[in-house]
Amino acid sequence: MTTEIAVPTRRARAAVAALFLLNGAVLFNVVPRYPQIKADLGVSNALFGTALAALPVGALLAGLLAGAAIRWLGSARVASFGIVLTTVATLAIAFSSHWLAFAGALFVIGALDAVVDVAQNAHGLRVQRLYGRSILNSLHGVWSIGAVLGGLMGAAAAGLSLPLAVHLSISAVLFSVVALVAYRFLLTGPEDAERVAAPAPSPASKRSFSGPAIRMLAALGLLAAAGALVEDAGSSWGALFFTEDLHTGAATAGMAVVALQVAMTVGRLLGDRVVDRFGQRTVVRAGGAIAAAGMGLALAFPSVPTALGGFALAGLGVATLVPAAMHTADELPGLPPGTGLTIVSWLLRGGFLLSPPLVGFVADQSSLRVGLLSVVLAGVVTLILGRVLVNRPSEAAA
Repeated sequence: MTTEIAVPTRRARAAVAALFLLNGAVLFNVVPRYPQIKADLGVSNALFGTALAALPVGALLAGLLAGAAIRWLGSARVASFGIVLTTVATLAIAFSSHWLAFAGALFVIGALDAVVDVAQNAHGLRVQRLYGRSILNSLHGVWSIGAVLGGLMGAAAAGLSLPLAVHLSISAVLFSVVALVAYRFLLTGPEDAERVAAPAPSPASKRSFSGPAIRMLAALGLLAAAGALVEDAGSSWGALFFTEDLHTGAATAGMAVVALQVAMTVGRLLGDRVVDRFGQRTVVRAGGAIAAAGMGLALAFPSVPTALGGFALAGLGVATLVPAAMHTADELPGLPPGTGLTIVSWLLRGGFLLSPPLVGFVADQSSLRVGLLSVVLAGVVTLILGRVLVNRPSEAAA
């Protein structure tokens, strides 16, 4: 039976999708200018890498504030106006004459991005409840499209030798206008307005962080971190694996991250239909098996075709993992609105921060081929822990 979706709800979905698109585009719009920024600053690779590390540090330190911001201002305001503030913060990069100033700008951008990320997911889950079916995977797919568009914008600006200040000013105005227009069509009212009323909790269950809730958040955080590890494997180590282990040229090596990201984007755009049919618990656990088997075969029989297939299957396998973990965390009973989502998002960013040194350490002790077994391990962890996920949106109301 198909339920007619009201026009305001469809508009809210389009509006929150626009925010996901912008959130993906803002930072990736700057990434293609990194070579110029490094040259302008006149710093070594080590100092430039240290400056780049300020972004995830800012995200980790500010990420836990997202829940409080959402309860105070609402997810619509935090997501929309947070994007505006993020675009303004990117302008500071153009006027950073010292690597510490550049690091400071990235720190602020990372902090704002972490809060915006939680807010847009919280609002996307509000809209999903009105739809009564999964839509969060497609929203994450739109984020990936935004990252590609932002990268293309930055690459075009670099190719045209557009001054960084002009480039980022144009982007800031464009992104801010879209974010403010989208804000007009987002949902209003309390953050829990779309939740089905639940029976009054017993006194024992009124504690926000009971033992079961803590264990669930830990499991969901580990699942989200597993997804981060797989995604980082393609972006941080894929090209090196191709050049060092498979002895390919730079052009071929760059296809590793492309294979993973394209497969992940396709998986997210198509994921909602699959999740609605089979349930996100089933899809995530099957995806974990696919990621582990695909990368395992690629590492067991290394060649360019098998490696590309392995990275693609890894991306496809974890495509719905992070949205599923966020959805389940947001539906945990007894927690204030946005709290579960905030904690899992924070642990997810911890995965992105810890993954590169972890894989690098293992690679130094043995080889990168052995280090990439972490992707296989992440798939196995997903298969095992995926059983804690809420299977369908309707289960949260049960």
